[in-house]
Amino acid sequence: MDVAPDIDAVAGESVVVIGGGFGGLSTACYLADAGADVTLLEKNEQLGGRASRLEADGFRFDMGPSWYLMPDVFERFFGHFGREPSEFYELERLDPHYRVFWKDGDKVDVLPDREANKALFEEYEPGAGEAFEAYLEESERTYEIGMEHFVYEDRPRLRDYVDKDVLRYSWGLSLLGKMQGHVEDYFDHPKLQQLMQYTLVFLGGSPTNTPALYNLMSHVDYNMGVYYPEGGIGAVVDGIVELGEDLGVEFVTDAEVTAIEGRRGGFALDTADGERYLTDLVVSDADYAHTEQELLPKHKRQYSDEYWESRTYAPSAFLLYLGVEGDVPNLEHHTLVLPTGWNHHFEQIFDDPAWPDDPAYYLCAPSETDDTVAPEGHSNLFALVPIAPGLEDTPELREEYRDLVLDDIAENTDTELRDRIVFEETFCVDDFADRYNSYQGSALGLAHTLRQTSLLRPPHRSDALDGLYFTGSTTTPGIGVPMCLISGQLTAEELSKTA
Repeated sequence: MDVAPDIDAVAGESVVVIGGGFGGLSTACYLADAGADVTLLEKNEQLGGRASRLEADGFRFDMGPSWYLMPDVFERFFGHFGREPSEFYELERLDPHYRVFWKDGDKVDVLPDREANKALFEEYEPGAGEAFEAYLEESERTYEIGMEHFVYEDRPRLRDYVDKDVLRYSWGLSLLGKMQGHVEDYFDHPKLQQLMQYTLVFLGGSPTNTPALYNLMSHVDYNMGVYYPEGGIGAVVDGIVELGEDLGVEFVTDAEVTAIEGRRGGFALDTADGERYLTDLVVSDADYAHTEQELLPKHKRQYSDEYWESRTYAPSAFLLYLGVEGDVPNLEHHTLVLPTGWNHHFEQIFDDPAWPDDPAYYLCAPSETDDTVAPEGHSNLFALVPIAPGLEDTPELREEYRDLVLDDIAENTDTELRDRIVFEETFCVDDFADRYNSYQGSALGLAHTLRQTSLLRPPHRSDALDGLYFTGSTTTPGIGVPMCLISGQLTAEELSKTA
């Protein structure tokens, strides 16, 4: 793979990046390396965007992303600057990758051993072991072609796809079907289907609305592995910030941008504390809808309010951060708790929004791997329940749902937490909206539906205001930490084309 995007045209330009999530951090590094004078303004008290950290009473939590997947993307990112991830943080491959509890009492561990996983699939369905191999072969091919020709190479216009090379690369890829139908072609057993589809939560979708192209996530999961960066995802943020500082990026926290004003030859940006920043170019890693609806005058917006209202958004989340006395031996670093039939939960997210009454959820217990995230003799864990964006979010509803989740954990993982909790905090719809200016309080942004994938996502360059660009999960390639890192490269390339 080519690791040298051409962005030298920005040399000497001043650029302000709004927002310090992975997309903003990545863009800032690429532009600074190419010779731009880069200042990054972050609304909150720490960098990382949704990858914030919560530290209290000796506990340290990754508040957002907690899975380190697609290590090749991180290697490529740091490699562009002549660096390696290991210069900034160490990785440990998890074993098992994760544990799954089903609510009928069944339990499996997915291991960093392909043959063991193949045997596991065969136990559930005769012939499923060979189907597993065939599925992963297709998934690997989809990953290799998709990443090189459709992820790292931005194709923002329809004519970019009407090309013989694109047709040659995409031949045989599942571009139009849905994940549910694709997985059913390989496996009949609903639990095996779930094992191949749970990663869709990382894309903010469901099996019935996510394109089959994202079968590539199974290659990420089963072939490439699940890792833990020592110190958590926050350590990755620290590493990229250190890299950015080495490249000359100026980082400013507690600097909430309140307005973007186009001026002759550049921009003026106002912040909540009364500062004004003058710059040649602007890149927004803030929520795309917030940027357009709140920071720009109406005549400089690409999309109407009705456009944003009509989009399909990835779930929000009910998050319960817990510091507990003692161990949680039944839980692994990553644990999933799933109903045997999870369609009802997805319906309560995408079709008939409601607080899920029989939730599928995720438990993260990093203290099982890292003894620095909790005081001695204690465990650190959080529960994440995907819920519909825009739901009513009140203290009373949170307390009621907190009790439901703790009861469910006790019943289905045999892990009683109530009497051992020494630290507790929740994070939910209103917090995503308030802290990250997230539209409808979505935890991730626009879902990856067929109508919101690739060129159908909002562009990196504004067509309403010259010199304004966008990066992050709402743009291409989309949701997830690795994708946001890549979005930074794509934004920098687009900026260099038109700067």
